[in-house]
Amino acid sequence: MVPIIETERLKLRGHRMEDFRDCAEMWAHPDVVRYIGGRPFSGEEVWSKLLRYVGHWQWMEFGFWAIEEKATGGFAGELGFAEFKREMEPAILGIPEIGWVLPPRAHGQGYATEAVRAVVAWGDERFGSTRTVCLIHPENLRSVRVAEKCGYKEFQRTTYKGQETILFERFRQGEPGLQFAGNGPTTLTSENR
Repeated sequence: MVPIIETERLKLRGHRMEDFRDCAEMWAHPDVVRYIGGRPFSGEEVWSKLLRYVGHWQWMEFGFWAIEEKATGGFAGELGFAEFKREMEPAILGIPEIGWVLPPRAHGQGYATEAVRAVVAWGDERFGSTRTVCLIHPENLRSVRVAEKCGYKEFQRTTYKGQETILFERFRQGEPGLQFAGNGPTTLTSENR
């Protein structure tokens, strides 16, 4: 069961096998991977990602959603929370980590901010007072802006797999010291997988 989240322009839903082609095309694009490992992902690696997304929902009861444009039904990326068991300092084990990625055709339309705000609101309900984190390459200014718009604050710079990264954190809306400029609640339904 993956909850469906709807925003004004987007539908966030569980991944399906038929998403493989769109996901593989997205993860192979140089503009997409520039700050995420720096090299295109093979079809085999993308297939493993999709299986990991499904596994997250099965074991963790949270995970990644596929982003679909309501107007066209077209694939517009993916985002969600994960526990990747990253081996890094500082350790973020046990802290839900949000991430998002959109294909170039979906860039510059505000989709990332719209989708992240919706998923953060879902996370507030799901995780309670737990903080969430995200890792962003320092040169990925678009993602830094999205994170900041959604209430994430930089708390440390570090390296991960030899690349510089910024760690951001966010506490549930209403926690002391947090200013969240998010939209109100979103529509949640269930989808059987």
